Amino acid sequence: VQLQASGGGLVQAGGSLRLTCSASGPNFQRCAVSWFRQAPGKEREFVAAISRGGGGTDYADYAKGRFTISKDNAKKTVYLEMNSLKPEDTATYYCAARETILTAPLATSANDYKYWGRGTLVTVSS
Repeated sequence: VQLQASGGGLVQAGGSLRLTCSASGPNFQRCAVSWFRQAPGKEREFVAAISRGGGGTDYADYAKGRFTISKDNAKKTVYLEMNSLKPEDTATYYCAARETILTAPLATSANDYKYWGRGTLVTVSS
């Protein structure tokens, strides 16, 4: 599975962005997908996860109520809708995927993900 994140850019505080993770390869529908982010000088951190079928989601506390993750297996795409953006959301955002069984719990550790895309930079100005 190859992944490519896009949709980043410069936005003012309070604004919105939608990130897209586009996948190629035959097994994407078997993959749970997550978004992670890494700000300059900081460690990579979990943002949101979605199950292989799209029915289960999990969010970091800072993302709850502001971010929404969704998955379209037919299009091999995962989205991250980000609203009410804050300057502290500035980071490079990465999508990651791992093949799972239907009943697998969502993983929030970067070490659990096998496939990674190149990141997309989100900059939120105050």
